[in-house]
Amino acid sequence: MTTQKKHILVLRYRFIGDTILTVPFLRNLRRAEPDAHIAWVVAPGSAEVVKGIPYVDELIYWDPVTIHADSRGKHRTFSDKLAFIRELRARRFSKVYVLKRSFSSAVMAWLSGARERIGFNTEGRGFLLTKRVPYRNDRHEVENFLAVLKADGVAVKDDSLEFWTTPEEEAAAAKLLADAGVTAGEKVVAFHPFASIQERGWHLEDFAALAAHFRKKGLTTLVLGAPADRPAFEGAREMFGPQTVDLVGKSSLRVTMALLKRCSLFVGNDSGIMHLAAAARIPMVAMFGPQSPVKFGPWSDRAAVIYKKFACSPCRQKFFTECEPSPRKKPACVEAITVDEVFGEGMRLLNLN
Repeated sequence: MTTQKKHILVLRYRFIGDTILTVPFLRNLRRAEPDAHIAWVVAPGSAEVVKGIPYVDELIYWDPVTIHADSRGKHRTFSDKLAFIRELRARRFSKVYVLKRSFSSAVMAWLSGARERIGFNTEGRGFLLTKRVPYRNDRHEVENFLAVLKADGVAVKDDSLEFWTTPEEEAAAAKLLADAGVTAGEKVVAFHPFASIQERGWHLEDFAALAAHFRKKGLTTLVLGAPADRPAFEGAREMFGPQTVDLVGKSSLRVTMALLKRCSLFVGNDSGIMHLAAAARIPMVAMFGPQSPVKFGPWSDRAAVIYKKFACSPCRQKFFTECEPSPRKKPACVEAITVDEVFGEGMRLLNLN
């Protein structure tokens, strides 16, 4: 008598950071369910960072119109959404893990027809779940995800981040560096000086001053960023000097991931690229201002986090209704981070103090 194959669905979509932070959950789930068919509902843009993941059999793209993600709007209308739900139901999932905390994601799990629905008991949606897990704001998102597995009786054996790049992407990264005059043996410090909300990010001029400090120590500096970051960087390009390699908007997200593997140190703001640097397992310095690093700091034992906790920290990020902006239009928690302390942490991680 043959046993019917399990079909398991995981709901965790939107944002590069959230997507890469789900990988430890999926690795432990696959270890526990080696023969199951595991499908993962993801956003099409952020799913780029998990191409090649060996722990799922299928990526299912959920793409409603939203201001929060790289939305392409495939599921724009009510009929589009209904067709998507029908596709889920046709797959006959027996279990859904709802790693999103929204009410709508629990509705999606319920409409999928799965008998078991395990997720966080948030937003008054507990009645839609068959197993409710407390969500804690005092622990990292990776730990919250893994708590869902543990609540379902699944053993958790590891929690590290990872991603997968192809030989072609790694060759493209090597060519970008070579074309910029960077040789294979050079120590490279990568900066990502951008943030989705500009008030949250450290100053571009401070990143430029930091780059000059590292260059004086004989290190190569480069700046990473998306095409959308190019206009902001154009005004600051001269401050970084011609010696800093400018790769802002000049590589795809996948090639940027391969570039991170070639770097000796990453320095950046709270962003999706920061999480990718953690997954690349390189030393890193991350700056946090209005948002606490407790839940969304770099998940790495090779990271230094610089966070200035004020009486109002963390805040709702309604700039500037909770605090006064500095002359440089930043909150005090961002202004309090100095070039010298970031440089000192970077040198310590490089063992160059």
